[in-house]
Amino acid sequence: MKNKKIMSAPLLCSVFLFSIAVFLWVFGIHMVGSTGESYMVEWQFLSMCGVDWSLPIIIDYISVIFSCFVCLISGSVSLFSVSYMEGEMFMRRFMLLIMAFVGSMNLLIFIPSMITILLGWDGLGIVSFALVIYYQNKKSLAAGMLTVLANRIGDALLILSICFLVNWGEWRIGYGMTGNFELLICFLVVVGAMTKSAQIPFSAWLPAAMAAPTPVSALVHSSTLVTAGVYLVIRFYSTLIEAQEVLWFLSKIGALTLLMAGLSACFEVDLKKIIALSTLSQLGLMMFTVGVGFPVIAVFHLFTHALFKALLFLCAGSIIHSTMDTQDGRILGNLNYLLPFSSSCLVLSSVALCGMPFLSGFYSKDLILEGVFSSFNGSLEVFVMLMGAGLSLVYSLRILLIGVFGQNFGSGLFTYSVESGYVVYSIIVLSVGAIVGGWLLQSVWVSVNGFSLVGVFGKGVISIITFFGLSYGFVNFFLTKVFSKKFFGSLSRFLSSMWFMNMVSGSFLAGIGLKCGVLMHLRLDLGWMEVLGGQGVFKALGEGVNLSYYIQSGSLLVYMRVFLIMLVLLLANVWFW
Repeated sequence: MKNKKIMSAPLLCSVFLFSIAVFLWVFGIHMVGSTGESYMVEWQFLSMCGVDWSLPIIIDYISVIFSCFVCLISGSVSLFSVSYMEGEMFMRRFMLLIMAFVGSMNLLIFIPSMITILLGWDGLGIVSFALVIYYQNKKSLAAGMLTVLANRIGDALLILSICFLVNWGEWRIGYGMTGNFELLICFLVVVGAMTKSAQIPFSAWLPAAMAAPTPVSALVHSSTLVTAGVYLVIRFYSTLIEAQEVLWFLSKIGALTLLMAGLSACFEVDLKKIIALSTLSQLGLMMFTVGVGFPVIAVFHLFTHALFKALLFLCAGSIIHSTMDTQDGRILGNLNYLLPFSSSCLVLSSVALCGMPFLSGFYSKDLILEGVFSSFNGSLEVFVMLMGAGLSLVYSLRILLIGVFGQNFGSGLFTYSVESGYVVYSIIVLSVGAIVGGWLLQSVWVSVNGFSLVGVFGKGVISIITFFGLSYGFVNFFLTKVFSKKFFGSLSRFLSSMWFMNMVSGSFLAGIGLKCGVLMHLRLDLGWMEVLGGQGVFKALGEGVNLSYYIQSGSLLVYMRVFLIMLVLLLANVWFW
């Protein structure tokens, strides 16, 4: 009975979130879609020095559909947690953190004001830290510290951009604003968004955050925390378009992140880390799309990616839970016979990630590739983007070949368990979204309906790139060792370590940053800053009070000494002048 009381919290949360998602979808189609207009409700709190502090709430296609998908995925994750976290004693605390995460994400979605958006932005960072360290071991604590330190850099940059925005007298985003510090403000916002979306050189925290429970990974790394930076850049795009240098910088960083994460995923053996690196690769693709001038297509890919990536995480979590917490790809295998439902949905989500025609990932990915061909970009940049997009099929096939169709090197069959009904229902909900989500969005969202006009050559190149990774299947079966030693022997460590991003950003933040903080605490806080302030001021005031008591002690001798000192000072002053 006690277990039923504990498990009632995720069930109620999932029902509530599913109800909100259905309401937002119907409201988004019939209310916003029928008029084709955006609405903004604004409450003014105070006006000071020509700057208004208000709470604006924007209601348009992007915010309504994004919030609908966040609630849908959060509801599926809550339903999945009933089975995955069934032995957890503090289930209500876990669900409170999940609901706080969803609330912070909705604040970020609906409030287009830089000063008020910090409520949702900081809320995401704080709650993500609490979720990553949930298991309370050394690995989780190290990953949580790296996550929160990387996010604090973005917080500081956003606060700096708010300080400079005072010169414009406007904190709302979504408007083209020009004036003083325009380039600096755009650069601060973009770099702050890069920290939340784990772009180079802030990429180390995303694979490290896999220490969190799998439901947290499905929620955090599909539609909420990592996409917050992309969403902020898309909302700020009307101002960024005035600073082409910042967009050029964003496109280059996005292309490098896409290539780096795709190559690293091809050498990783941990199942959850492969999926995390695929998320990082798709985030780089979204940033690149915004940088080359297609923000609407980027947000369309953000929505479709959220559906099939959450499904991919839940299928991986079902496999990990059913195999007694095994996630090493060198041990897993032959799961198509042992766990047929989870394995089939894993294949479905991986195929959607590759961009297979007429699944949800195809609509947005094909639009991005056609948009890049029709835009004015350099040949090297287009080549890097096409190579990164082609790698998506390589690491997707790698997930399937090592986890589903490969040979099993694990223990006996007694360690496997059957998926529960809650897991099956949560996966079915997201499977429907992964199949028809892209088609539904394109049918109700006029801005992403239709395709760019590219020639036959462009269509042929896109088709070749989409199915380029199929060659990995043949290589994996026949020439794996020979191919890897011949072509990637000396580069395998460099590629598998995310281009040494762990040493560049992870060690810098968690190692050098914390050591410098300890030294500053010892040398400054407990050193000369205590002498000049804090304890020093307190000591000086104490001595001044003691001197005042001594002067007013009522002794005639003290009064004579004070009189003589004042007389000497007065005569010296008269003599000097």
